[in-house]
Parts: sequence; C-alpha cells; structure tokens
Amino acid sequence: MREGEKSELPRRSLQPAEPEIESQYPIASFDYDARMIRAVAFDLDNTLWEVDPVIARAEARWLEWLRENCPRIPERLSMDELRASRMALAAREPHNAHDFTYLRIASLALHARECGYDESISEQAFEIFIAERNQLDLYPDVRPGLARLSTRFALASLSNGNADLDRIGVADLFSVSLNARGIGAAKPDRRCFDRLVEDLGLQSHEVIYVGDDPLLDVEAGRAAGLFTAWMNRTAHPWPAGVEPADFRVADCLELATQLGV
Repeated sequence: MREGEKSELPRRSLQPAEPEIESQYPIASFDYDARMIRAVAFDLDNTLWEVDPVIARAEARWLEWLRENCPRIPERLSMDELRASRMALAAREPHNAHDFTYLRIASLALHARECGYDESISEQAFEIFIAERNQLDLYPDVRPGLARLSTRFALASLSNGNADLDRIGVADLFSVSLNARGIGAAKPDRRCFDRLVEDLGLQSHEVIYVGDDPLLDVEAGRAAGLFTAWMNRTAHPWPAGVEPADFRVADCLELATQLGV
C-alpha cells in the first residue's frame, strides 16, 4: 500500500457479522474508525494450518532417525518419556521454557551422553524433526484471505512455535515475523505483543491479533491493547468467564470480509 492511502479510507463502523453456526457466547459489538487499523497479525499453528498431525509426523520421523542412528536412546526411553524429559528441563530452566527448539536439542543431548553418544547427535536429530515439521499444508483460505487483507493492511505473524516460514514458503506474506525463541518469551507474556507492535512501527490500537487460543491469543492480545479476532475453525464454544474477542471468524476469508476488505 502506498503511503497515505489509509487516510483516504472513509470513516465507518465495523461490527462483527453474525456467525453461521449457533452462537454459544456473546459477540462483541463496537464502533471504531477503520482508518486506525493498520496491521493484522496472526498466530500460526492451528490458525493458518493444522499443527497436531504435523507434529505427530515429525516426531515419528525423528524417532525413526534415532532408532537408525543412536538406537540405545529409544531402547532406553519411550516417546512419552522423551516428552516428559523436555517438560522436566523446562521446569528446571524456566528462563528457557519458551524455547521449544532449545528444549528438544538440550534434552536429547543429555540422553545422548547418558547412552554413550556424542551430544552433537541431538542437533542432527533436530534437523530431521524441523525439516518434517515444516512440511505442511496451509488451510485453503489462507493465501486468498491474506491476499485480500494485504491490499489494506500490513501483515505480521507472532507464534510460540518454531515453524520456519522460509521453509514453509510463506515468509513473503508477512512484513514482520516473530516467535517466542526470538523474543525470549512466549505468549501470553505481554513482551511478545509489545515487540510485535514495536517491530511494526505502530501503536497497539492500530493492530488486530488473530489466533485460535482464547487465552494465549485473544485475552493476552487484548491485555496488551490490541484488537483481537478469534479464529474458530472447529466451532468450539467460547470459554465461560473470558471476555469475547472483538471478532469471531471461521477463516481468513471471513476475517477479510468482516474487516471490510
């Protein structure tokens, strides 16, 4: 978008459209000047793609590699025990608990030493995992929805995960891309949203944050002063006691429509 184009947009009131599914919680109704919104930022996992089968496949490939290259580790430890080991490391090192990459590499390095392998094998194993973790399919609405949104708004991403947008092939869609490892904190920590706004060069009320998690994405984003949108792809009920998002949408195309694009 050319500089100054937003100032040419008419002042209007935007209100979230009624969802097609039966409402199970109140939907926010509010008025604001559309010209104040300058960026739309997205969570990634389960917002732009389904992550659970991706992680399951990546872990299966990771475990297969361990069996082929350092079999004493999977002979000694089950997948559940390897996960528990990462959680235990996060508890021992809370300053690193946000960093899934570190936890996976460091915990496996410990088991490598215990089993008589060089700890560098953990980084080799991680490369197997992360390569598979980034083999995924976007939801079909993502590219067309973001293309519409990009005609009016800057686009950004903010994730707790370790997806690599370059490997996935979507880095070009976002002017700012952040994750917990790079920030040094994970959502719902306000530092994540403050860093997002800072890197966009905007103020918090000029950004809408879109995500699937009512607490990590919506409640935390709102607490940091951002507008929020709940990406509810699976028609889940809104949790009781949590203030609704400013928008509820089923996908990126509906988001673009509700934002008037």
